[in-house]
Amino acid sequence: MSHAIDVTDADFAAKVLASPRPVVVDFWADWCAPCKKLSPILDELAETFDGQIDFVKIDTNENMGVPAQYGVLRLPTILVFSGGEVVKQFMGAVPKLQLRKALDEVA
Repeated sequence: MSHAIDVTDADFAAKVLASPRPVVVDFWADWCAPCKKLSPILDELAETFDGQIDFVKIDTNENMGVPAQYGVLRLPTILVFSGGEVVKQFMGAVPKLQLRKALDEVA
């Protein structure tokens, strides 16, 4: 069973920017209700795209550098990276179907 792994400011470049596969990054916080609603959806999608797309999450309470670098002002924010560049961006609680369609394009 695949799921999103935790990343930090310290290992973000190695796990996301240098990844040979596309990477979905979930910017979240423990106080964010929409983040909690989105988390199981991302876990389902991680299983669906296992081996094609990596899924990671970054706690914005503990890691402020990467969110600031990418201008993350709302939570949840989902950024999809491919080749070290942002190719898709979503803010707020995004429906599973909308995420699935976007990920089909980068898988």
